[in-house]
Amino acid sequence: MANPQLHPLEVNSLTGEPFLRLRNHKQIIITPPRPEDVVLYPAIMNDPRIYQWLGSPPFPYTSDHAEEWYQKTKTLSNGALEKLDAARDAPDPILLNDCPIRNIRELKEDGSDVLLGDIGIFRVADGKFLVPHGEDINEETKARYKAANDTLPLGDPDIAWTVGYYIIPDYHGQGIMTDALQTLLWDWAVPRMGVRYITGTAFEGNLGSLRVFQKNGFVPSGFFENHIQTRGQWRNLHVVEWKRSYNKPPWGS
Repeated sequence: MANPQLHPLEVNSLTGEPFLRLRNHKQIIITPPRPEDVVLYPAIMNDPRIYQWLGSPPFPYTSDHAEEWYQKTKTLSNGALEKLDAARDAPDPILLNDCPIRNIRELKEDGSDVLLGDIGIFRVADGKFLVPHGEDINEETKARYKAANDTLPLGDPDIAWTVGYYIIPDYHGQGIMTDALQTLLWDWAVPRMGVRYITGTAFEGNLGSLRVFQKNGFVPSGFFENHIQTRGQWRNLHVVEWKRSYNKPPWGS
């Protein structure tokens, strides 16, 4: 019998792998990371059409980086799934601090699938984005506000979450990432993580990412000049925010 705590995830009847199907692109699913993804990561992350918009992944991106990323994300996924399994007899759905799924894939007619990208929702890791407007941003204030956010209990509406994502260039412009964020946000993050407030970021010039945010109800909340130096270039950063109180599920409550 399927674990009711997995809802709204489906389960692959052949592999037992949980997945979330996108609302508007039924052939696209989000799954946990897989070992076979590791060899695919370097080619994706070394594509200039992707890495120019990402601030944290190293460049050039090596097989060691890929293995490290896989182990990190797989550990988080396994941890979430273990908590869901331990709570299978609980009368109500439990809240989680993590999402067990993040790798975006396209299902093919022959039953195979293709890795398209990644999407993750997690607590804000950089205290810079938590310091209130008008207050000095320094190492002390960043650390203090991050620690305060980290200690808020699950379900607290004041927790500041963030989201990061990418999709391979051949699939740009098809509305897939807009759908992926919308589905993950409303089907998992809100009901299963208690998400009520999310920040998002995009480098200046990343119009595609800004459109994804806008279509999902995010609004501008800040702009940092010379936020970070990547590959020898200083980058400006847009900051956007989403509040549950201002948004409704696009398919009804």
